[in-house]
Amino acid sequence: MNVKLKVIASASAGLLLLAGLTANTVGNGPLAIAQTTPKGDRDLRAQAAISRIRIVFANRRDATDLQNKANQVAQILSKEIGMPVEAVIGDETAAVEALRADRADVAFVAGRAALKAEQLAKARMYLAEVRSDYSGGNTYDSVFVVRQDSPLRPKGSAKQTLEQLKGKKMAFTSRTSGSGFIFPVSELVGQGLVSGPDRLETFFGNVTYGDGYSSALQSVLKGQSEVAAVSEYALLPPWITAEEGKTLRVLQQVPGVPAHGIVIDDRIPAPMRERLINAFMKMNEPANNQLFRSLYNSQKLVKVDHTRHLATLRQALQRAKLEP
Repeated sequence: MNVKLKVIASASAGLLLLAGLTANTVGNGPLAIAQTTPKGDRDLRAQAAISRIRIVFANRRDATDLQNKANQVAQILSKEIGMPVEAVIGDETAAVEALRADRADVAFVAGRAALKAEQLAKARMYLAEVRSDYSGGNTYDSVFVVRQDSPLRPKGSAKQTLEQLKGKKMAFTSRTSGSGFIFPVSELVGQGLVSGPDRLETFFGNVTYGDGYSSALQSVLKGQSEVAAVSEYALLPPWITAEEGKTLRVLQQVPGVPAHGIVIDDRIPAPMRERLINAFMKMNEPANNQLFRSLYNSQKLVKVDHTRHLATLRQALQRAKLEP
C-alpha cells in the first residue's frame, strides 16, 4: 500500500500524545507507562520498520511560540530524511516517559533528563547546543549570586569563598535543577562544607527552593535571601530585567554544566540515526539557523559523545549523593 509522505507536526497531535502520557501516569504511579510496554513488546517494536519519527521538544521558560517553531523544524527534518516527522511539546518528565513507552523516538532535553532517558530507554545524547550566553560553548557555569552591596566577596580559593555562606540565607533554583541545585551542592560537598543534600540546613541559616531561576534571583533582589544558585545566563533577560541584573554579581562559579541536546532512542537503527543527526546538523546552515535560534536561543548544534558530555553531571550527582 502506497503511503503519501507528509509531515505530522501539529499542536493537536502533540496534545494527543501528552494526553496519552497523562492518562497512563495520573493515578497509576510512574510505572504505568512502563507497564504498557513490556520488554518483549519493546523488542518486537525495535525490529519493526520505522515509518515516522516523533520528537519531543522540552518546554523552557525562555521559549515562546514553541509548537509553531518546532513544527517548522519538523518540516525541515522530514524533507531531509524522507519520512514524516512529528513535533510534540512537553516537559522533560513527559519526554523521558514518551521515550520509555516508545511513544517518542527523539527528545531535546537537558543533561539530567538525558541520563534518565539512558537509564529507562537506553537513549543517548548525540548532539548538544551551543549558545552565546554559555561561557563554555556546549557547557555553562552554575553560579552563586549575591547583591552588589553584599559584604560577601571572592577569596583566595573556592572553599574560602563558599565558607562565607555559613549561616546565610540560601535560595536554590529548585530541587531538580542542574545548575541551580545539583552542581552547587556538589561543589559544597566537594569542598567539605556539607556532607550531602540532607545536611544543607546545618550549614546555611535558611534554605529555600524556587520554581525557576527568576524566583531564586527575586528572593535575593527582595532581600529574602542573601545568595542564590542559578545558571550564568539567568542574570540576563528574560529571567530578570537588565536593570535588576546590574544590582547583582557572581560570587563563585562552578563550571562544566553540560548543555541541553538531542537524545535518540536505541530502537532507531544506526543508519536512520545517522540520517537524523545529519538532518539536525542542517539547522546550523544559514537558511535554517535563524529558525533554530528562535527555539531555545541556541546558536548551533555540535556532535558530542554521550558519556563524555554528561560525565561532569554524572560526577556532580554522585558527589552530591543524588539520583539522576
